Amino acid sequence: MMELLEGMLQKDKDEFKRICNRLLGTCFICKGNQTSRSDYYFVLKYRDKFRMYLDVLGYRLEINEEYGVIQLTNSQNYNHLNLKLFESIILLILRILYDEKKRELSASDEVIVNLGDIQDKYLSLKIRDKMIDRTTMRNALSLFRRFQLVETLDKDLSNEESRILIYDSILMAVRVEDIRQAHEKLEVYRKGKGANEEADETEAD
Repeated sequence: MMELLEGMLQKDKDEFKRICNRLLGTCFICKGNQTSRSDYYFVLKYRDKFRMYLDVLGYRLEINEEYGVIQLTNSQNYNHLNLKLFESIILLILRILYDEKKRELSASDEVIVNLGDIQDKYLSLKIRDKMIDRTTMRNALSLFRRFQLVETLDKDLSNEESRILIYDSILMAVRVEDIRQAHEKLEVYRKGKGANEEADETEAD
């Protein structure tokens, strides 16, 4: 496969390898993330080489220039992440909040919510009678941050005013043709209050 990189400068070859490894580890690259913006444009520049290389490994490179998001998916169901129940719930709530906030903003504006917004939405859905505990919330947001779905803008995640930036990658991670489908999934959780809280069927590529 190294002949695929022939004609590239050595520094570009090194970047190619680094970004491939990054994609395999995080699944998403967002133009809206300042730390990965250059990687996003690098993939666009060499998109054919990335697609050919990753295809050999069984992965599909999806580029959505409207959202400014690159996603790595696997048709063989390798490297799928099984989310715990509350991780699934928080992810769906983030997707709903993104949709609600985006309607109030211009296309180029960032979507920022705070922890209070997440808890308020959770309580309003009556999934459980008490708020999501801090450790569960912190662990879920840390996981989503690793996959470039969100960015925590404040260090103190015990404060309801702490802000969360939701990247456009949430649209590809939670692909609901109609936002009602997210509400329907949450309704299933609400009705199944006695369900196992350790794991859920929801998967993330």
